[in-house]
Amino acid sequence: MSDPKNRSDHALGMDEAITRRDFLGGALAASGGLLLEPLRRAEQPATAGGAAPDDWTGYGGEGDYAHSNGNTLEVLTAGHQIRDGAFETLPADLVDTKETYDCVIVGGGISGLAAALFFERLGGRGMTTLVLENHPIFGGEAKRNEFVVDGHRLIAHQGSAIYLTPYPYSFIGRFYDSIGMTTPKLTYQTWSGPEPKMTLSRTPYESAGLARGEYGFYFGAKFGHKPGLWVTDPLGTKLGGAPVSEKTRHELYEWFSGTARGPVEFTPPKYEGDEISRRLDSLTLEQHYIERYGISRETIRDFLSPVEGGGSGLGPDALSAFSDYAADLLHPLDPDDSQSVQMFPDGNTAFARLITKTLIPGSIAGPHTIDAVCRNSVNFSSLDVAGARVRIRVGATAVYLKHDGPPDRSHTVTVVYTRGGKLCRVRARSVVMAGGSWTTKEIIRDLPEAQRAAYAQFYRSPCMMANVALRNWRFLYKMGISGCRWFEGFGNYFDVCRQATCGIDADSVGPDLPVAVSLKVLFSYPGMSTEEQGIRGRAELFSTSFRDYERQIREQFTDMFARAGFDARRDIAGIILNRWGHAYLSPQPGFFFGLDGKPAPREILRRGPFGRIAFANTDLAGAMDHRCSILEAQRAVQQLLDQVIV
Repeated sequence: MSDPKNRSDHALGMDEAITRRDFLGGALAASGGLLLEPLRRAEQPATAGGAAPDDWTGYGGEGDYAHSNGNTLEVLTAGHQIRDGAFETLPADLVDTKETYDCVIVGGGISGLAAALFFERLGGRGMTTLVLENHPIFGGEAKRNEFVVDGHRLIAHQGSAIYLTPYPYSFIGRFYDSIGMTTPKLTYQTWSGPEPKMTLSRTPYESAGLARGEYGFYFGAKFGHKPGLWVTDPLGTKLGGAPVSEKTRHELYEWFSGTARGPVEFTPPKYEGDEISRRLDSLTLEQHYIERYGISRETIRDFLSPVEGGGSGLGPDALSAFSDYAADLLHPLDPDDSQSVQMFPDGNTAFARLITKTLIPGSIAGPHTIDAVCRNSVNFSSLDVAGARVRIRVGATAVYLKHDGPPDRSHTVTVVYTRGGKLCRVRARSVVMAGGSWTTKEIIRDLPEAQRAAYAQFYRSPCMMANVALRNWRFLYKMGISGCRWFEGFGNYFDVCRQATCGIDADSVGPDLPVAVSLKVLFSYPGMSTEEQGIRGRAELFSTSFRDYERQIREQFTDMFARAGFDARRDIAGIILNRWGHAYLSPQPGFFFGLDGKPAPREILRRGPFGRIAFANTDLAGAMDHRCSILEAQRAVQQLLDQVIV
């Protein structure tokens, strides 16, 4: 007799090959010596006794990013070797490349790439720059996934997603223009489906159908319903029939309709550091929501956490209330206009590609236009060419930095990185640390205690972006919804989106065409500290195999949509998991402006270089926004030019 679990797996499509095909056919399939087992302690991946690495990484998709979906196993392993002290002393067989650069930039995300561009533009003729990026391709969390489904090329973002239209003559507006993004407002796909036409979001976070009744809330076994119960048009019905208390129903309706008001009128902060923003930084976001909106702690934790977490990875209980306002104070052109929110099909990957094309014109084939840069392939051989002023070295994880002498009198910094199983050394006249805080504090060997203690107050939380390619979404159209939200199981929400038309094949969208939907999975544990929640989330993220996550996704979709005709085996064409162990800086109260008269941890690192090393990355702003990545890069480079480079 066959195993019932195997019969269930067959029905779910777990034996379909597409989700693993690319990975098993690639070079990583040969690296069977790296294995995973349950974590011996929080955050630590083991190397024996568990699933093969393909069952952790899974299918990576097509194109430039096929072997770089989220944190790769190689990056994860190197990161934990750093944490565990594997590189505190340098071996005798260290490879000295004999290279010296005017600036070495650690981290090839948007902040690191922007730093390279600022150094190239401001540093003068003859200055040389090397960017070290630990992943197989530049971009940091600004990367994409690509599927090919029934002849259609689908694109989805791995992490960094939206941007807001800037004032045209602002610093960000002029920066966009300088990298070839001269039209910040994009053109989006049109409707090609049957009548009636359905409202579609332009980003996965817009929920455009909610106000028009084309949205659903799902209540499953947790609420006593199996099969679960759908409440469609939750605002129009005021959540009528939802299996929750009348109080919860009222609070949810007011929250999602935008009518929630607390007993005291609230005035948002006008600028960073004003009295209002400082008070907000003394509260948790949960306390602020209770004050401002009159909503209960129970409703926040049971229904809004972690999605309504200020864009910082955790629920409101663990975050500074100012985190909900920090990005707004970067002043987009139309802050109250939803049309100001824009998104490339691949999220902010387009910015990383535009900056790279500007730095190294031959890095991406074709002309320097948005469409060509988004559509054409990366020429990897052009990234790291001997003698070039700017070089990007991918697959290179920095593990050791130290001044060559006393920091205040040294002329160079030794930078050691691991690449292809070898440790290599270069020297730098200056350094920009544009990677994450969690490794920066470990790899600068002579970092002073003040900076080290400041970095100890930077808490990061994980995220997984699961992109699911569907052969069509007729089942949603049949239900009359284009997006939905649920309160148990895998993920929390998704929307079918009409994408911007740059770099994609289809200029229209409809329920009979393939589509990729994105499920953002956050890891919050209300009541635990900010640090503890991040550690526990990483343990869960790292210890779960690809196959287990795949099963959860297929089961979640089947539970919610089978009655509308969805068949996981037939309708799911591919799944890509992007695991980001330190996706978000999660700022606790006091992170932005300090507590008890002590300086804010970010200001200790922003105030100037340490010797020849300056600090960038969006961490230092406390707001997970690519604009902050650019601004922090500009500040760090300018500090080096003002105080270090002669």
